[in-house]
Amino acid sequence: MNTQPVSSSRERRQGFLTWVVNGLRWRLEAYLARSRRSFWHLSRRILGVRETGWANVVMDRETEEFVRSLNCSSWHALEISGTRWQDFGFASYRNVSFPEYDICEGPLEQEAFDIVIAEQVLEHVLWPYRAVRNVWKMLRPGGVFVATTPFLIPVYDCPVDCSRWTELGLKHLLAEGGFELGNIITASWGNSSCVRADLRLRGLKFSYWVPWKHSLRNEPYCPVVVWAFARKAD
Repeated sequence: MNTQPVSSSRERRQGFLTWVVNGLRWRLEAYLARSRRSFWHLSRRILGVRETGWANVVMDRETEEFVRSLNCSSWHALEISGTRWQDFGFASYRNVSFPEYDICEGPLEQEAFDIVIAEQVLEHVLWPYRAVRNVWKMLRPGGVFVATTPFLIPVYDCPVDCSRWTELGLKHLLAEGGFELGNIITASWGNSSCVRADLRLRGLKFSYWVPWKHSLRNEPYCPVVVWAFARKAD
């Protein structure tokens, strides 16, 4: 004779059904999420969306062309807060990031690197002069500093956002840090359409570049990004 309570059997059946339903729901949600991602990636490819920010296209191209022109296969490189250059072909490569390393506190090593790269870094430091001075100390004589910064973009606290420079301002910041004015090259890129697109996003993300839609025409009075190449005197 079965003495097991009816309510206990019903609860087990309900628990089993709940487990089955939840399992099916989770699988369906995972499938739909993968489908949405696949559809989004396919749509981006069809529309020609590139995996790069509109504001960065010209700057990235110009900085890469400059570094390639240095024939730096025997150089020792340091990248600050990034890994973009890790497979570029340097003789040695090292990267550091905040808070493990604070560029404002001091150099990692004195005259240890042939090139130091800091992309979108200087605007986030509280003491930019100290940061540049420490870069200068880390470079060997004849070494090169590559710096890129934003200008007409929304504030982006990562963890803080402090400064903006025009070409002239960035050049004199680097000179104040130890580089000779004659050994500093600056450039900039931007246009009003790119500025409006990034402002609409309110700094939450950036506009991906769509070649057929987004012009790379430069309007010098409206720089979105500014960059500099500085060589330490021999």
